[in-house]
Formats: sequence, C-alpha cells, structure tokens
Amino acid sequence: MSTLPPIIASPSPARVMAFLGVALACIAAAGGYAWWASQQRAQAAASYTRTERPLAALPAAPYLMLRVTGAGTSHGRMALEQRGDGDVRQVSPLNCDRVHATAAGGGRGICLESRRGAFTSYHAHLFDAQLRTTASFDLAGAPSRTRMSRDGKLAATTVFVTGHSYASPGFSTRTSIIDVERGAMLAPDLEAWSVVRDGQPFKAQDFNFWGITFLPDSRGFYATLQTDGKQYLVQGDIAAQRMTVVAPNVECPSLAPDAKRIAFKRRVEPPPQGRIVWQIVVRDLASGQETVLARETRNVDDQVEWLDDGEIAYALPDDSAPAATNVWAIAADGSAAPRLVAPMAYSPAVVR
Repeated sequence: MSTLPPIIASPSPARVMAFLGVALACIAAAGGYAWWASQQRAQAAASYTRTERPLAALPAAPYLMLRVTGAGTSHGRMALEQRGDGDVRQVSPLNCDRVHATAAGGGRGICLESRRGAFTSYHAHLFDAQLRTTASFDLAGAPSRTRMSRDGKLAATTVFVTGHSYASPGFSTRTSIIDVERGAMLAPDLEAWSVVRDGQPFKAQDFNFWGITFLPDSRGFYATLQTDGKQYLVQGDIAAQRMTVVAPNVECPSLAPDAKRIAFKRRVEPPPQGRIVWQIVVRDLASGQETVLARETRNVDDQVEWLDDGEIAYALPDDSAPAATNVWAIAADGSAAPRLVAPMAYSPAVVR
C-alpha cells in the first residue's frame, strides 16, 4: 500500500495577518527601545557642556564630588560640581578610581588609585581640604567601593583580590576600615570578625564582604556578606568586631541621610539572558518594607549615593566614549523617572 504525503493546509488569511501583526509589533518594540537608548545617549552627550576649571582646595559644602570619565584629558581625575555654578566643573590633580568625602573636619576625602605601569599597584589615599595626602595605604587588589563616615573619623575600602566584577564567578574581595584621624588601619580585613545569624555563630570559608555604609555615630555600619552564592545585609559593631545578619538579597547598601532607610542593588531573578542584572531597591529599616525602583530599567551595578532624602544617584555606562559613564538620579519612592545629574562622571559622593 502506498503512503500518501500528509496534506498540509494553507494558513488562513486571518492567521497570516495575525502573524505579521505580531512580527511588526516585535520589530517596532525593538526599534522603539533602540530609539529610546539612542535618545538617552544623545541627552547625556548634548548635556556635556562643562567648563573645566582647576580645583586647588575643597570648597564649603554642599557639593557633588565625582570621578571624571570619557575621552578627555581629565579622565580619571577627582572633580566636583556645585549648585549655582551652572556648567562649571572643578577638576583636581588627583587621579582616582573611586572617591568619597565629608565636610567634617573642614573637609576630608579618600581616593582609591590604580597606579599603572609595568606592574599595576593599588593604593588608598586620605586627603585634607587642601588636597594634601595625609596617609596612604597599599591595597590588595583593584578598587571597587569606598565610603567615609559623616564625622570624617573613619573610611572604608573594598577591593577585588581576584576577579574584576561582582558578576564574575569565583571573585574574592577584601574590605577594610581605616581610622582617618590616626592615619592607620582599624580593621585590615572584615573576614577576621565574627558573624551572627539568628542568634548563632555563622562562618564559612567562602565569606566575602563589600560595600560599607557607616552609621551616623561611626560606631557601626551596614555592609554586604556573600556566602554560598547568596547575599545578605549585615550590621557591624566596630567596638565588638562583630556583624549580625539583618536581611537577605541585599548588595552595596547606602544609608539615607535620615538614617531610616537604605538603598541597595538586588539581583533580578531569574537573570535575563543568563547574565547578572541588578535593580535599585529602597528598604525601610524599621518595618522592613521594600520599594523596587522599577522605573529604572537599566542594569545598575553600583553602590548608590543619596543626593538628599528624596533622590538616589548612581553611575551607568555610556557608549559614546571609551570608559565613559554618566551619573543619574531617581526618586527614592519610585514616583519619578531617572534624570541625568552629571555627564561623563562616576563615583558620585554628596558632601553636605
């Protein structure tokens, strides 16, 4: 018996039109996103009309400290911008990968530097209001995060001992605390401290800590602990050299000026296209209630900074120039879309 080939029915005109409609919608969506992305880049590029002037000393607060990025001759320099100065950016002679500062003590700051040559070395420099180095420390790896306490007494650093990204498998960090007034290390490595979870000692060989943000009294801090592929918010007690696990799924916390909230980055689950993506979340410390800032749809891999009690600043890449980034801000309650704060800038630090 011969076998006849199956009869395949031709799609109906309605089905053809439906398929074409879906295909056109996908193409339009992709085109719309590409247009939106190009408009964001164009906005950043068009807004980069900064007039650069030399910075010889830290001015009176408030101001925004930052690291200059992009392809210009000032790339990598610590700089600052002040409200009311229009498009003026004051650029210092300091070369920094990460910066932070406080108005306390007349003005103090920290600069993490990668000194490139035949062999790259890494350093942390404390500086005063006259931009004079008051103390320097060798770092164990590439700079990642830094913070100063509000009273200027302490500074924190996080570096990559191995790996160059929190998205890299098998990365290792070292987080240290510096006594700024003595110009000496207070805690060379947080991994030497004890950790408590649910009232019990907690310890593992794969502990990594990063992203310190100090409490207002400088007696403690919040930070991230990672172990077994999971991230936790921990609260540190400096006198006791002990940390306590507070909550899961928190990375790079940043304490709000009112000390009642933290903003942080959280990994999107499941990860889109198999890569790690972070979004910004704000947590009320008293209630534990969290607000996801969903109007920022881009990947925010940064330790954010509070512009004030109502807005959060962070850096995002810009493909208009090599190693270019821009600083954006978003409403802390999620009520407004992101806005550009400082083009060709990185590592924002608000000095109040």
